[in-house]
Amino acid sequence: MKLNTLRPAKGSRPKRFKVGRGEGSGLGKTCGKGQKGAGARKSPGIPRPFEGGQNPMVRRIPKRGFNSHFPDVQIVNLTDLEKRFTGTVTPEDMEKAGLIGKKENLVKVLGTGKLTKALTVKANRFSASAKAAIEAVGGKAETV
Repeated sequence: MKLNTLRPAKGSRPKRFKVGRGEGSGLGKTCGKGQKGAGARKSPGIPRPFEGGQNPMVRRIPKRGFNSHFPDVQIVNLTDLEKRFTGTVTPEDMEKAGLIGKKENLVKVLGTGKLTKALTVKANRFSASAKAAIEAVGGKAETV
């Protein structure tokens, strides 16, 4: 087998139909694009969200709420601490483990999951359930 003898499978590459070859072909004159206007031009047509000049739906629907691009509180759950740490846990350790982005932002520990080992957790904030769960197994919840 040689590269110059390779051919695609029969029927996998249909021949492109040449438009504009007379009215008898069925795709002559306007080539199946109808009459005048943006859709008849060679460039791509109007954008998908365009609604014929009326106010688009994106602008008509009311906007509600606010999502900050820069949340100041980063959340860590007890299950994450259980899986990755023993002894003392600081924001630096959490950053190295990939649990939080930057240690400069506030870190809040939430009580999702179970904790079975005694950990000394240092963070900016603790939920009441997280603090109770940490202290229930003999650990400490220290506010930085």
